[in-house]
Amino acid sequence: MTDEELERLLDKLTLPQKVRLLTGATTWRTGAEPALGLRELVMSDGPAGVRGEAWDERDPSLLLPSASALGALWDEESVERLGGLLAAEARRKGVDVVLAPTLNLHRSPLGGRHFECFAEDPELTGRTGAALIRGIQAHGVAATAKHYVANDSETDRLTVDVRVGERALREVYLAPFEAAVEAGVRVVMAGYNGVNGRTMTASSLLTAPLKDEWGFDGVVVSDWGAVRSTAGPARAGLDLAMPGPEGPWGEALVRAVEAGTVPRAAVDDKVRRLLRLAARAGALGGPRAAAPPVRSRDARRLLRRAAAASTVLLHNRDVLPLDPEELGTVAVIGTHAARPRVQGGGSAGVFPSAVVTPLDGIRAWLRGRARVVHAPGPPPDAPPPPLDMSLCRDPRSGVPGVLLRVLDASGAEIYAEHRQSGRQLEPLLVPAAHTVEISALLLPRTTGEWTLGIGGFGRMSLTVDEHALVDGDFARDSDDPAVIHVNPPARYGRVHLTAGRTARLVARRALAAGTGRATVVSAAPPGPDAEEALAAAVRAAGEADAAIVVVGTTEHGETEGHDRTGLALGGRQDDLVRVVADANPRTVVVVNSGGPVELPWRARAGAILLTWFPGQEGGAGLADVLFGRTEPGGRLPTTWAAGLADAPVTRTRPEQGRLAYDEGLHIGYRAWLREHREPAYWFGHGFGYTSWCYENVSVPSAIEAGAPFTVRADVRNTGRRPGREVVQVYLARPGSERERPVRWLAGWAAVSAAPGETVTARVHVPARALRHWSPEEHAWRTEPGRYRVLAGRSAGDLPLAAAVEVTATG
Repeated sequence: MTDEELERLLDKLTLPQKVRLLTGATTWRTGAEPALGLRELVMSDGPAGVRGEAWDERDPSLLLPSASALGALWDEESVERLGGLLAAEARRKGVDVVLAPTLNLHRSPLGGRHFECFAEDPELTGRTGAALIRGIQAHGVAATAKHYVANDSETDRLTVDVRVGERALREVYLAPFEAAVEAGVRVVMAGYNGVNGRTMTASSLLTAPLKDEWGFDGVVVSDWGAVRSTAGPARAGLDLAMPGPEGPWGEALVRAVEAGTVPRAAVDDKVRRLLRLAARAGALGGPRAAAPPVRSRDARRLLRRAAAASTVLLHNRDVLPLDPEELGTVAVIGTHAARPRVQGGGSAGVFPSAVVTPLDGIRAWLRGRARVVHAPGPPPDAPPPPLDMSLCRDPRSGVPGVLLRVLDASGAEIYAEHRQSGRQLEPLLVPAAHTVEISALLLPRTTGEWTLGIGGFGRMSLTVDEHALVDGDFARDSDDPAVIHVNPPARYGRVHLTAGRTARLVARRALAAGTGRATVVSAAPPGPDAEEALAAAVRAAGEADAAIVVVGTTEHGETEGHDRTGLALGGRQDDLVRVVADANPRTVVVVNSGGPVELPWRARAGAILLTWFPGQEGGAGLADVLFGRTEPGGRLPTTWAAGLADAPVTRTRPEQGRLAYDEGLHIGYRAWLREHREPAYWFGHGFGYTSWCYENVSVPSAIEAGAPFTVRADVRNTGRRPGREVVQVYLARPGSERERPVRWLAGWAAVSAAPGETVTARVHVPARALRHWSPEEHAWRTEPGRYRVLAGRSAGDLPLAAAVEVTATG
């Protein structure tokens, strides 16, 4: 749509009509304007799947590997294909705008939302995010770069004021968003946090550099509920306040414009941007663009390949790959083997259409070849999970699941339906609704003390066979939407249940204003004795030809709304790995987490694989790696510490409302290098199933400032298998007049080679890799002089070096 056409449409609207378009019509929809032929735009959370408007397990979604897994791919083409899958899902669910990717950084290993962010490095984050954006938007769906900017931790995230220097802000935290704008992103989301004294929804950063300098012509949307005032955000450059229909704009913004507090031109610019977005999405007088249909089998195959390709092999003592022909019995150990974490907790969660667990994947691979024994080990240190169909039946229909009823103030039923899960996260828009009730017939398979709970706020009760376990009025203690509407605290009770004897559970929550949407009913059987479970795991491992131990974090450990307090695996998982590794030297440890965890037993394990939160096909992809169908293709997108005390940057907790980024440019591997500390595993680290020799590197002898250049690195496959290597290039500037990182990532390229073959990796180094931000001039500058060029396989393993002379322009 041309600018002239936009202006003609704009002229047809009155000020109240314009303002009405600038606040959401519902939680997930923008307003429509029939006079313009403008329909509503539908938005949905990402980035690991497209949920759609309803959080309903009966309408499942494809579940991709987590963003940290996509960062571990170091493969823009694969990420772009996954973006296309998100677009196809969006179109299937009638979604125009996918709220992804997240471009914040792994600044501290304690960040609770690592799984939703790609990496600790701005270059890797920017290139990966741009690839996902290209994949989504190639099919007419808009992508959203979020959360602009410096929204890198969860503690006090609604109010924290991040204090960051101008140079670090430009070179580190804004850089991935600049890459997103260069990729053509159509929406940018302003975060809850503040930066340097101004909340982001009212920050001048929304105008400069985003719109003025970078030329962003799309829509700036608020994070949900982040707009807290009228005039400030309207003047600063925010375009759309979500959700709606209530909010601080509406009539208040009309009055502010009429009073001259907010320029009329500012409102016109917002509406113009919204109309431009609508035109691109087919929402302005035209049909939605159709994404190519994706067959379920093809989608699952793509997700399986992505899960394998993102798996990182930390070390391997000739244990992997396992040869199925040499295996009589395989012990699969750990609760996570049967109940893995396939996605992170919080608003980005979806109900997957199906999940292949590690145990499923291993059994499928070894069916007819080897015996698979599962030993769960000690129970996890985690609250009970939501009720699922394996534990209960609907008391009315008798089918697996629960009965959901809505009651009026007198207790009479006014609505009822069958649901599959005890986790209900959407409002029940039924007239006269007073109470939501979830009831089920529990089917205990274990005798003993069961733990049952109800999560939510307000008046709640939970009974089993009319025996009260929870009964009270529980006040809301948080303003965080992720806590109120997605992961509310639960209250628990215990009851003795007998295996095979049905028990009737009834949970009720009053639907009072301000108590949120979520009602979560959970249940857990009595756990085994920890020592007995460890002994059983040792027996299984000792009698097997190989042992595979799956350990990981819990939903309440890595989630939106909370940062972590430590990096240790919960429960007795470290003990489990130690005793199994001692019992069987062919022990493979699989780590199922979204971000770094401590691995105090790493020297004892035969091999260690990181699977991140691998999505719905994670178990199948893991089995492909374990048994050598494919090699583990991932490389670390963030540095892993041996222990939290070793990490140079950890603070996520504000002091007096402020969180100081005192480390400046030096986060991730840069901080480790500056402090002369050795991590457990460097950024970029990861092995395949072959070995490589780095033989030669060549660079131009000189380039002009502001010009890109190419690094050529020769690498030889010295192993016995074909393989893929990610050749990484870093720059250093010894003797610089400016403060610099010891070295920084400038680019990378992946190469594949047969055994004995030498190949040349050609790594493009963009001009931006050589520049720095000058706070004195408020401009980018490139320092002339000699730069070291380092090539290798991680930030800590760079055997090749050369130098390039950068000359002044002109």
